[in-house]
Amino acid sequence: MRILVAEDEMKMARAIRRGLENEGYAVETVDTGDDAVFWATEQEFDAILLDVMLPGRDGYAVCRALRAAEVWTPVLMLTARGAVEDRIEGLDAGADDYLVKPFAFGELLARLRALLRRGPAERAPEIVVGDIVIDPAAHTVTRAGVRIELSPREFALLEFIAHRPGVVVRRSEILDHVWDYGYDGFSNVVDVYVGYLRKKLEKPFGSKVIRAVRGVGYVLEPPV
Repeated sequence: MRILVAEDEMKMARAIRRGLENEGYAVETVDTGDDAVFWATEQEFDAILLDVMLPGRDGYAVCRALRAAEVWTPVLMLTARGAVEDRIEGLDAGADDYLVKPFAFGELLARLRALLRRGPAERAPEIVVGDIVIDPAAHTVTRAGVRIELSPREFALLEFIAHRPGVVVRRSEILDHVWDYGYDGFSNVVDVYVGYLRKKLEKPFGSKVIRAVRGVGYVLEPPV
């Protein structure tokens, strides 16, 4: 899941990014309204955390610009202004939810998960590929009815490739969506995490579900 965070207060932006990455999200951060509009219209994100008090275009103007451009990515507005009128203005601008600072990070996560469940359009609460069942809302995975414990990053990787079962997903796509745009960590990180998934999803069950396409990427297939 890719999240765009538009927040000009550097300490807050770093804290949100670190917390979201620890939960397995891929995060991009921007600190102006214009950059928020540019990134949200040029790149695909699953949700946007949008501060109201941004330099240049404020959060309300950003949200109106995105909706006018038919960008329907769920938006959670963040602001220190908690007056009812401010919340109404944000929702009228096209935001999906509103969180007043200071907030507990756990509440931000809960609201974000709620937005992701809804998405820009209705989406199935579970992803089913053969005997593998992925529940994005509960962050759980089972195979043949057996619960599989995954780390946040392993879950994010499996969920991403499961959205296109039977289709080869390129390594570059996985890096962009499961880590972040322009990830500069170790080059074989995708292969390493696919290895982790195979140990948990394949070895105990004696059948393969993740197939490597040499030089391209990976495909999740229902077990034969």
